Amino acid sequence: MQQDETQQTGVLARWRAIPLYLRILTGVALGLVAGVALGSQAAALALPAKLVLRILGALAPPLILLAIVQALMRAHLGGGQATRLATLLLTNTLVAILIGLFVANIVQPGAWTTAGPPPAPAEKAHAAVDPVTQFFEAVPKSIAGPFSDDGTVMGVIFIAVAFGVALRGVRHHEVCTVEDLVHVALTSLITILHWIIDLVPLAVFGIVASIVGVKGFHDFIALGGFVLAVLLGLTLQACYYLARVRLQSWVRPLDLLKGVRDALVMAFSTGSSTATMPVTYEALRKNVGLREQSASMGALVGSNFNNDGTALYEAMSALFVAQLLGMHLTLGQQFTVILTSVIASVGAAGIPEAGLVTMTMVFKAVALPTDYIAMLLTVDWLLDRCRTAINVMGDVTVSCLLDGKTKGDPGD
Repeated sequence: MQQDETQQTGVLARWRAIPLYLRILTGVALGLVAGVALGSQAAALALPAKLVLRILGALAPPLILLAIVQALMRAHLGGGQATRLATLLLTNTLVAILIGLFVANIVQPGAWTTAGPPPAPAEKAHAAVDPVTQFFEAVPKSIAGPFSDDGTVMGVIFIAVAFGVALRGVRHHEVCTVEDLVHVALTSLITILHWIIDLVPLAVFGIVASIVGVKGFHDFIALGGFVLAVLLGLTLQACYYLARVRLQSWVRPLDLLKGVRDALVMAFSTGSSTATMPVTYEALRKNVGLREQSASMGALVGSNFNNDGTALYEAMSALFVAQLLGMHLTLGQQFTVILTSVIASVGAAGIPEAGLVTMTMVFKAVALPTDYIAMLLTVDWLLDRCRTAINVMGDVTVSCLLDGKTKGDPGD
């Protein structure tokens, strides 16, 4: 029995040792082949993607709740710098979302082609494989769902098993304070999220195969336009950062880019602004020459709340899917997208693949089908790295603005 568990752990470790983007690219390639080979029968392969999205949707609300609570509890804020930091972070995030909505409304990549209903297994397949359907329906749509009056016992079992296994890793963690309790709860949820991320390549394979098999390559034309539009939006956000640095701090933009290039490259290569924090702080102190307080407030404290690139991406994703479906989001609905994106982006820096998690909340806020998030998975591996680099650039910008227009002694 122990040998079997060791073998399973070894297989999982080897699977996780492969970079996620390579696993996703493999899923895309195999999905293209399967879609062409199976034709319309490939529609049934969309089920894994729907399952992954359903679980992500269930995890999103408690993950965001606990992430925001932990970020606010651990943030060391004090003095006038705290108010200025909050103002800068909010301003940058709002500008990012507005840039995203502006580019999406102008370019309209979703209108480059038209989409029908989301690819899904045929009704006959549902009837023929009834146990699969029952299993899918038993997966809870939310953490609290199975405990309501119309909840199912299977849903409770799913949650109990998931948390039981996840909590084994922190079962010896002492819970002496409220912060400890939040940490344990968030850690267990992130552990479950890592399991879901391991299934993302399988979901990508299924959704690519189903789209190619049922509708051909038309949707990928629009998807290519979406990628270009997002890259344009992120570029405009970077220009906005550099303009603010030039006008509101003593740092020169070109010197700043040269000084923090290692942090930006690391952010792009790892896709994690949290992992990049020490490198960002070190670059701001030694290479750029910012004061200690400014560097720490922007790169360490602010990074927990600053996710401008992610917020921009989510806003553009919502408009892209709406355009793809021929839906018109009113100004009121776009304001809802702005508000939800701002709230969802707070504290999301420590959540793996945060864009996918929080996007489910943004889509649900304006009644968009979350099924189409699966199609975005095919390009998310690239855009995630680009928006993470923008997130780090936002941290750097905030640090420079906090340092002011007069250069101080880096030892201060």
